[in-house]
Amino acid sequence: MNDLLQIIDDITKYGLNPNLDIEDKEKDLEKHLVQLYSKYFEIQFKFDEIDYPDFEKTGLPNIRENVSKNFPHFGLYYNLMDLHELLKKPNLVVGDAVDDLTDIILDLLEIKWRNENNSEQDAWWYFEFSFYSHTQQHLIDLLNYMKNKNG
Repeated sequence: MNDLLQIIDDITKYGLNPNLDIEDKEKDLEKHLVQLYSKYFEIQFKFDEIDYPDFEKTGLPNIRENVSKNFPHFGLYYNLMDLHELLKKPNLVVGDAVDDLTDIILDLLEIKWRNENNSEQDAWWYFEFSFYSHTQQHLIDLLNYMKNKNG
């Protein structure tokens, strides 16, 4: 869990603090996003069936605003829906790199909160659940955006 918590801190700093002075922020972020993705394959937990309290997002700083200040060149991008269906006409959609990182950070803050307030097992459970159902797509889209933006 300690490795995951360090990765969480390394990513969430961009949403918790405005105008961070870090050399090559995008490369730093990219490295930590890849580390986060690799942690998904290491998840092992025993579901403990305790009815824990829910995470409250109230009281958090304006994460989207801080992400925008740390990455002022992040913006909108095009993406394809149902990219795996080759015989259908592609459905072009608009994505938002700031929204992607904001959502990733919110998911990670909940994992950290669950570890601190509920249990380590609950945090691992939530990591698996949220990563597969939500975070993973934002992470892939954001990495793809960064690659295409930077060449």
